[in-house]
This record gives sequence, structure tokens and C-alpha cells, in this order.
Amino acid sequence: MPAPKVLISDKLSPAAVQIFKDRGIHVDFQPDLGKDKSQLLAAISDYDGLAIRSATKATEKIIAAAKNLKVIGRAGIGTDNIDKDAASKAGIIVMNTPFGNMITTAEHAIAMMFAVARQIPAANTSTHAGKWEKSKFMGVELTSKTLGVIGAGNIGGIVCARARALEMKVAAYDPYLSEEKAEKMGVQKVDLDTLLASADFITLHVPFTDQTANILSAENIAKMKAGVRIINCARGGLVDEAALAEALKSGHVAGAAFDVFAQEPATESPLFNLPNVVVTPHLGAATTEAQENVALQIAEQMSDYLLTGAVSNALNMPSVTAEEAKVMGPWIKLSGHLGNFIGQMTDEPIKAINILFDGAASDMNLKALPAATVAGIMKKANPDTNMVSAPVIAKERGIKISTTKQDQSGTFEGYIKVTVVTDKRERSVAGTVFSDGKPRFIQIKGINIDAEVGAHMLYTTNEDVPGIIGALGQTMGTHGVNIANFTLGRAGVKGEAIALLYVDEPVPGKAIQALEETALFTQVKPLTFDV
Repeated sequence: MPAPKVLISDKLSPAAVQIFKDRGIHVDFQPDLGKDKSQLLAAISDYDGLAIRSATKATEKIIAAAKNLKVIGRAGIGTDNIDKDAASKAGIIVMNTPFGNMITTAEHAIAMMFAVARQIPAANTSTHAGKWEKSKFMGVELTSKTLGVIGAGNIGGIVCARARALEMKVAAYDPYLSEEKAEKMGVQKVDLDTLLASADFITLHVPFTDQTANILSAENIAKMKAGVRIINCARGGLVDEAALAEALKSGHVAGAAFDVFAQEPATESPLFNLPNVVVTPHLGAATTEAQENVALQIAEQMSDYLLTGAVSNALNMPSVTAEEAKVMGPWIKLSGHLGNFIGQMTDEPIKAINILFDGAASDMNLKALPAATVAGIMKKANPDTNMVSAPVIAKERGIKISTTKQDQSGTFEGYIKVTVVTDKRERSVAGTVFSDGKPRFIQIKGINIDAEVGAHMLYTTNEDVPGIIGALGQTMGTHGVNIANFTLGRAGVKGEAIALLYVDEPVPGKAIQALEETALFTQVKPLTFDV
């Protein structure tokens, strides 16, 4: 197999380039290519991976041209420059490095809080101009003040710790923060209105989403304690800049420090040139250490995925560690085979997919396995469907996906059972992984079997009567099809029976027709699997 190829189209550390090389990946380092859309468009189809910072725009058009692309890696947190919907539909993993610049961004927020509390930038400018305006730049202490933290996740949590070290009182608003975690952090968990009314300083550390857009709106700014100071080193668009400018002019808000803006690069803003407003050009992650860290991390993450299938910090697929990938590999294969089986058997629109994980299977990463199942089901409609694109396609089609797990309930240490629901019927298939690492079908339509999965298979259903084995064997022999494995199962004497044949080559149409003409079979279906 040829080595994966990665294109680096933005400036990345030479050490990151070396990581790719050391891992056996062919890497093209073209740090200015991301600035030229036409050149990037012409080149992208040759690569399995694309490593970028913020200069490269991975648009829908670029992604459509990236026929071989499997992963886009963003060295940093923000992925606004990547069309994630287009990438997901194309089956391309989008990953970032959310932890590489946590400390740097948190430190910048603390620095900005000091700057606005003591009016340091304005005092610096005045002093450089030869003035000595001590009384003009009266500041406030941070000690004993209340810091309201909106978003107490990775970066927000570091800010909380730093603020407590400064002997500030910390109140945190975060819907995902538990009382136990808040107590452990030494912060008070509050609702947003309480935070707005009580905080002397407010700092934001949430992503920009539909729920957080303008979270500090004109209405919420009006709810704030008079004399509050606001720090935003997270994302532009979290604060209504025009409303904040009016509140600063009226004196309701005493100061603001912003590193991010609704429109970037920010060449103009309602906040510019206002007294006691400190602004910086998105410097949160701009330290030597952070830039090096995120570059090294994205190189490792992309290499791990391209070489081992391990997924870290992906935005459109569950994470799977290298250790999990080794253990789960056969189970991911099995999940895909189960989905593929049902997908090939189902002609009518699917309304729901229910997946049961039993025993050992229930202890695994139950985010990754369902994605493999859904991908298998969707392959009939689109052979290029994978674990990234399948859940998106299912959602677009209104298919409901549910999972259940249970303790070991049978002779197998663990198994997976997939059931699809249509307007006409329910259809189920179950499978397990044996000690040899090979996936096996163990039940179809409630009938127990033991069948190895092959690239080419034949599935039949019939009434349990004599002559079935002979008809199948003779027909396959007549048409030159060698049977590698032959599995039978039945619901009971004279009841419904099934046969599953693993054959060495595709079953020709004439053989299918010959079996149907015997009138012994209620269904004859050739199947293919990616083994």
C-alpha cells in the first residue's frame, strides 16, 4: 500500500513536518498555497490529508475536488474556515487541537482583565507621550471582586483556577457544569441572570453556536451590575458589539477587553477608539509555545488516523484511541457487515435503526460502532458512504437511530444485533467476533446460524423441506461457483429455514434464475461484503 500523502498549505512548525516524515507519511509543505484558492483547488485531489491553520479556506468547492481526502487537520481550535457540513457529507474527518492553546488563551484573558482593570494600554500611551497623568488612570483591584465565567470548560476552567489564585470570587454559568464539579473547582454554579447581576468582571469562554450567538445581547447587558468590565477572548459574535459600545458610552459598563470580533480581520468596530476599551488582534493563541504545540499535535493526530485508524479531537466523528482501534477493529468490521447485510436486504425506505449491544460489545465505544452500522446500511444507496458521512445522510432522511446495551445474555461473550424498521416490516441480524478476530453472523430473522462473512455470499429462505441442500449444491456446481462455506438454520421442523453460502466468486444471474425456477425458495439474494 502506498504511503498516505499530506498537504500542509499553511505555515506549520518544521518539527510538525518532520513528524509526518518520521511516521512514514509523504508530506508536501507548501505554506503559501492556502492563500491561492485556484492552486489549492488544482492540487488537492492528490492528497489523503490536509493540514491547515486559519489562512486556508476548506470550502465546499475545495472539498468537492478533494477526491482522495480523508482528513482535514486544523492546528488550533477554530474551524470556521472549514465547511464541516460539506466535509461530513464527503466522509472527511475534521479534527482540531482544542487543548494545545488552552493555557495560552486563558493567560491572555487574565492579562486582558488586568489591562482593563488598571487601564494599562491607555496609561502606557500617555506616558510615552511625555504626560504624567496619575489621577486620570485610577484603576480597580481584582482581589475580592466577583468574576463571572460564561463557559467553564477547558479554557474557562483554567481561568477559574487563575482567578481563585488572585483571591477573586468566581461564579460560573455553564449548562454542562455539575454541582460536584463546581464544588471541586471552588466556584459557584449559577444561572446566567444571577451571573449578570452579580459579577464585577465577566469573561466568556464558549464556542460560537446558535445558542451562544449574542449571549451578551443588549437585553443581557442591561441586566449587568453597573460598572462591570467584560472580557472576550473566545469568539466574535458572542457579544452585541454595538450594544456594548452604547453601554460603555453611558458608563453602565466601565470597560471592555476584546481579542475577538464579529468580523475578522477587524478593521473597524463600534468598540474601537472608546475610552477604557482594550483590543488585540486575536492573539489568544499567539505564543511560541502554543503555535508549536498545536502544530505537533495535529501532525500526530493526522498520522495516527491515516496509519492506524485512531481518531482524536474530531468534530464530526466519535474519537477512537489507537488502543481502542486495535480491540474494536473486528467489531467495527462486524458492525459494518451487519448494516451492509440489512441494507442489501431492504428495498423500502427505512424509518428507524435499533442497535443492541450485548455483553463485551456493550463495554466498547458505543459512539463509533453505530456509525459503522449506519455506514453499512447506507452503502447500498451510496458505495462511498463511510462512518463520517453515514449519520449525516441518515439524519437528512429522517431515520431515527437508537442504541441499547445489556449484560451478557447468552452463550457468546458479546454480540451486536441490528434491527431496521420500515412501514412494511422489521428485519434483524446479529453477529459476534470469535477469538480468531473474524466477524460471524449468528442470527438472521431470529433464526440461529454460524456463518463466516465472505466477499461474495448467497442468502436464501425457504420452507423446511427436503431437497434444499441438493438444489443449492447442484446449481452452484452447474454454474461453476465454488462454495467455501455452507450454513443452514431453521425456526423449527417444517418452519421457515434459511441458507447462507460463502462462495469464491459472484453468483451469476443465471444461477439465481435457476434457483428461483425450482419453486423451492421464497427468496434468493446475492450479497457482497467488503472484507
